[in-house]
Amino acid sequence: MSPSLWVLAVVFGASLLSMPVFALLRRGRPDADAVNRGSTFLLGLGDFIVHWLMWVITPIERVLVALGFGPDSMNVGGVLFGILSGVLIAVGQVEAGGWAIALSGICDILDGRLARAKKITSRYGNFIDATLDRYVETFTFLGFAVYFADWRFGPLVVAAGLGFSLLVSYAQARGEYSGVTGSVGLMQRAERLSLQLLGCLFDPLLCRLLALPQGTVLFWMLVLTAVGAAITAVHRTIWIALQLRR
Repeated sequence: MSPSLWVLAVVFGASLLSMPVFALLRRGRPDADAVNRGSTFLLGLGDFIVHWLMWVITPIERVLVALGFGPDSMNVGGVLFGILSGVLIAVGQVEAGGWAIALSGICDILDGRLARAKKITSRYGNFIDATLDRYVETFTFLGFAVYFADWRFGPLVVAAGLGFSLLVSYAQARGEYSGVTGSVGLMQRAERLSLQLLGCLFDPLLCRLLALPQGTVLFWMLVLTAVGAAITAVHRTIWIALQLRR
């Protein structure tokens, strides 16, 4: 088993062991950030996972605050890990690319939490966070574009995934500019990241076990991402338009 799979097994095992502890210690005490973020991932299970994740990273948040780190440092870290994910995926190191996606996502969570912990939330922070998220997503999809360049429909699937993912975010941004908060739909950024992460981490193992060409599992994860993002973009556009007409 590769070192990446050993790390994945340890992380997965520790996660399973920590979830009952979280359920006992935090029962009835939801995390405010988790409530604001919400999740539609895996339907009702998503809320539990989001609250658990916030509980897990709280000690990291406190250490970073004590060391003097701020939200801008997390934004920079998120972008760097996003670039790294694209490079690693482009050269075929999809497992390592998956870990880079995970680290970029953690930085994205921590930037807002550090801003709130230090009481320095601002419109600048909201702008730079949302904009850099789009950069990170673009870098990762560029890696997928190189990796699947020779696959039939590969470029189409990657382009659709990136295009509709950006449309999901654009519809929300324009809606908020017009006075309507429109973060509706199943395939939001957390869901897209989760599918890409799972595809990268499990593709080598599942493809070996199922005797499939390497990249097959990841490819279909991207298909699911593209289809889900397309549905979400259309749903969000129609929902916001109806709210504005009313």
